[in-house]
Amino acid sequence: MNLSWQVGDTRITRIEELLGPLFDPVQFFPAFDPEMLVEHKDWLFPNHVDAQSGRIIASMHAWLIETPHHNILIDSCIGNDKDRTPYRNWHEMNTDWMARLQSTGLSPADIDYVLCTHLHVDHVGWNTVWVNGTWQPTFANARYVIAEAELRHLEATLNAIDPTDEFALVNQKTYFDSIQPVLHQTDLVVHSQVLISERLNINLTPGHTPGSLTIALSSQGEEARFCGDICHHPLQVYEPTMNSAYCELPEQAIATRLALLEDCAENGHLLMPAHFGPSHAAKVHRRGDAFNLSWH
Repeated sequence: MNLSWQVGDTRITRIEELLGPLFDPVQFFPAFDPEMLVEHKDWLFPNHVDAQSGRIIASMHAWLIETPHHNILIDSCIGNDKDRTPYRNWHEMNTDWMARLQSTGLSPADIDYVLCTHLHVDHVGWNTVWVNGTWQPTFANARYVIAEAELRHLEATLNAIDPTDEFALVNQKTYFDSIQPVLHQTDLVVHSQVLISERLNINLTPGHTPGSLTIALSSQGEEARFCGDICHHPLQVYEPTMNSAYCELPEQAIATRLALLEDCAENGHLLMPAHFGPSHAAKVHRRGDAFNLSWH
């Protein structure tokens, strides 16, 4: 069953693909200290760390935004039927993600915009589906939205990949099956800009990647922030200088994360990241010189 939130007159629905203890925190966070599990044990278990394995709980989901006039999808997860070797757990997946999307009453043809916060493998997979021997845009009537800096950075690396870098190799495959086939219906973001007047802004927030985007939703005095992987896991709210192993601009990633948390804490915005475990969305609060969360 899909979870939904209301922000003013706008409905936000989480479209789940995967949820579970997916990552080893020691590998995922280079600065991870096991003492963090003790310090934050009151809220980490069981929704954010699996007590048995010690692995961090992660969600793979898209956000569907339904305004009175537009339907917007933020990120599109991993996708079905795709070659993701050597990531065996993501290889040729067969999930019910599309059925979950359609259970909202919308079809792929009803989506007006697909906003890609960045171009990592787990954020663009449902951009395309396999039709008659080729990868075709899933959302035929949508404009896909990508930061130009993000696309150019990825394209520049395609022919200079370290053959031992598994993540880069998988993202190379991702470019050809999930990004290149939609470029003819893609709008490139060069500067922070308004997408829908007085409702939806796209902000360039580099750090995790060179062209990471944050989407700001405003409706009837309420606001939400869709931040992609600026915060992968709730631990990064309490430990905001802790980057993931996949942050490509480490110092800028920390600065961007701190600015996001400060903005949400100061103004009461609902934080809606791409991978938080239940309940997936939260309000950020000041705790002295640090931050904490309340779940919504």
